[in-house]
Amino acid sequence: MSNAERHGLIAKAVRDSGAATVQELAELTGASEMTIRRDLDTLAAQGVLERVRGGARTLLLRGEEPPFALRTNESVDAKRRIAAEVCALIADGESVLLDSGTTCLEVARLLRDRPVTVMPLSLQAINLLSTAPGPATLIVPGGQPRAAEGALTGPLTLASLAALRFDTAVIGCCGLSAADGLTAYDLDDAAVKRAAMTSARRVLLATDGSKLGHTAFAYVGPSALLHTLVTDTTAPPDELTALEDAGTVVKIV
Repeated sequence: MSNAERHGLIAKAVRDSGAATVQELAELTGASEMTIRRDLDTLAAQGVLERVRGGARTLLLRGEEPPFALRTNESVDAKRRIAAEVCALIADGESVLLDSGTTCLEVARLLRDRPVTVMPLSLQAINLLSTAPGPATLIVPGGQPRAAEGALTGPLTLASLAALRFDTAVIGCCGLSAADGLTAYDLDDAAVKRAAMTSARRVLLATDGSKLGHTAFAYVGPSALLHTLVTDTTAPPDELTALEDAGTVVKIV
């Protein structure tokens, strides 16, 4: 088991149960208690969990967004497959609006080597594309980054979106269901997602299956706004059927 895999397993165990001891985590992962203590110190420094005597406990309240550092290590293979499929749907020469989030960051890694114009909505993707020697053309929007998350929000971001029109918007989500539509954890982030979808000719939603059937705090819009959903095999089949019935094209990788 790699460090990233072990960190992801530890973080999930602490989040799901609310707390865990070093001994419990050592038994879960097969690692030594000394290794687990180092892992917990690392995850605590990233803001993933809180270190307590003998173990760790979650920092998340119910319905709270998991930290970016934690999500980066979750479902990595699925996110990369989703990103590859999304990029296959984008033609050379397109203008692409790229949402924030870890799955969209994987899309940015692939688009930097393509002759496309990209406006990312996160500092992580902007940094990735700005340092790439590839043929992609970068457009940087205005806005204020959300702490730790790096997602750009606020009136300057909304003004940037209102001034431009894109061939494709690649959107991430915190929750999606046929009944409740697309949702986000943050109200400002939800406003940016709505504006992003309005500014594009088509909307591709890129998300792993854990988000389907889940509803977050802030409403973005109905699932009918999505042209194509790209997800993985962990997505609930009943949700996929309901989304297809509502007119969304579903691609599973």
